[in-house]
Amino acid sequence: MEKNIVTKNKKIHLALLICLVGFPQISETIYSPSLTEIARSYHISLNLAQMTLSIYFLAFALGVFFWGISSDYLGRRKAMNFGILFYVLGSLFCFYSTSALSLFIGRFIQAFGASTGSVTTQTILRDCYQGNDRHRLFGKISAALSFSPAIGPLVGGFIGEYSGFRAMFLFLVLMGLILLFWSVSSLRETKPNKVLSFSTSTILGVGKAMLVDRYTLSFGLQIGIFNGILFSYHSEAPTIFIQKFHFSQSSYGFMGCIVALATLLGAWISSKALKTKSANLIIKDGIKLAFSGALLLCVIVLLAVPLSIQILIYIVGTFILLAGIGMALPNCLSLALTKFSKVVGTAGALLSLGYYIIVSSCTFLISIFHTGSIAVFPLFSVFLLVLSFLCIRLENEH
Repeated sequence: MEKNIVTKNKKIHLALLICLVGFPQISETIYSPSLTEIARSYHISLNLAQMTLSIYFLAFALGVFFWGISSDYLGRRKAMNFGILFYVLGSLFCFYSTSALSLFIGRFIQAFGASTGSVTTQTILRDCYQGNDRHRLFGKISAALSFSPAIGPLVGGFIGEYSGFRAMFLFLVLMGLILLFWSVSSLRETKPNKVLSFSTSTILGVGKAMLVDRYTLSFGLQIGIFNGILFSYHSEAPTIFIQKFHFSQSSYGFMGCIVALATLLGAWISSKALKTKSANLIIKDGIKLAFSGALLLCVIVLLAVPLSIQILIYIVGTFILLAGIGMALPNCLSLALTKFSKVVGTAGALLSLGYYIIVSSCTFLISIFHTGSIAVFPLFSVFLLVLSFLCIRLENEH
């Protein structure tokens, strides 16, 4: 039976699954080059403009919980399509927003809908693949997703510079409509035949089981930390490269290619290493690599060197940091719910709720700590990576 499902899923279009899991990242990163322009347009501080990212991830956390559970009770296909519809409506709300409050509301609705692309796609993959096949597929999708951080800032930078940030929201509306049509016409249902009846006690029972399981808790915390670093970078990067290093919006957009190449390299190393190492060991290697990149960023902040050298080393340090995350993250995602295969939609919803709350907290904290200094992101990353080492100890106590 499992073999038949795998064959059927391969006919669903891997490209569609990649686009569905990737569009939430594009929707977030496309926004970052315009943060300073949005702050000026709505007459708010840059710190407050950065907090729109926290709102986005808070809504995303609530959304993955809702759509993940819905995918168990309504089916994967309905959860995906209704979520994309919410996303389109939220993007329209952003486009027509006339105040910072209405923009925040639009971003909340947009993120709530976009979250289905993350949790429901992961649920579909967990429905259909097991063991190393699943590890490799998550690695391949992570490699493909490495282009999302490149596409977002690149498109957002050019649109923002030449047409203004409202045109960016119109672009997201059109992208959502295309994805909705593609999903409605091509996405197949992969939910197992057993029908679940909605039960609060079942959800609470699954949540309690996940919280008391050190193995699951460790991977959930690490996923939140790695994503927290990644999106904290997107929050701070406009200040670092546009204000401090004097990049234009469009030039800054090309920095997304650095993020993409780093994540792609990390995922490629992980995929190759799976032939000789366990996923757990690859996660540890990824954390060590990321930590070395964060330390390099801290060192360059302390050195008095010409601006061109500072820019070069800052880019290299960021590349190393994100490559390490690219190694560790897909393996954490693959391993996190191995004990909850019978309730993978609900468990995925709870897992995603937890780690996106961590991401929201990270982006909120870095907006509080924001001073305009290029030292904020490296120091924050070192702190989070130390926490990830502690999570490994938690897992080892299992």
